[in-house]
Amino acid sequence: MTLRKLMALSCLLLPLMASAHDFKEGARVPPVGIADRGELILDKDQFSYKTWNSAQLPGKVRVVQHIAGRTSAKEKNAALIEAIKAAKFPHDRYQTTTIVNTDDAIPGSGMFVRSSLESNKKLYPWSQFIVDSNGVTRKAWQLDEESSAIVVLDKDGRVAWAKDGALTQEEVQQVIALLHKLLKN
Repeated sequence: MTLRKLMALSCLLLPLMASAHDFKEGARVPPVGIADRGELILDKDQFSYKTWNSAQLPGKVRVVQHIAGRTSAKEKNAALIEAIKAAKFPHDRYQTTTIVNTDDAIPGSGMFVRSSLESNKKLYPWSQFIVDSNGVTRKAWQLDEESSAIVVLDKDGRVAWAKDGALTQEEVQQVIALLHKLLKN
């Protein structure tokens, strides 16, 4: 096969590889349930976990961030998280749900990842933090390993926007504008 044919083939396949996730605009996220760990709960300075599933997502406009339990994955979309903090969305109508795949963490770092989540839960008690110890969400949603995915949901829990991978600055602005629009509806 010539180099020209290989380049043409790779250009045709690139869009397919870039959109590996299983999100469809206007639909709900593929169903997923997490029984091992699950949602991190803070009650009177005590942490516990309860089972969580994607059926709990409707009710608020939200950004669902699915990240591998690695610093490199967290950094991929840190600009969006900072923009969300700066926007000061109303907690009664907006929520960030962060699902951390500790199955996709550097071996031996799971305890540090959970400690970091506990610190964040104390700082942002209105945010939702989910620990996925077995990586069931990544598999169900067909997400890349060692990555960070962002899914914007309307108040009915339907996908308004999604991307697996780092957002550009333009995409960060697009997501913030979309959240403002969804919160007006």
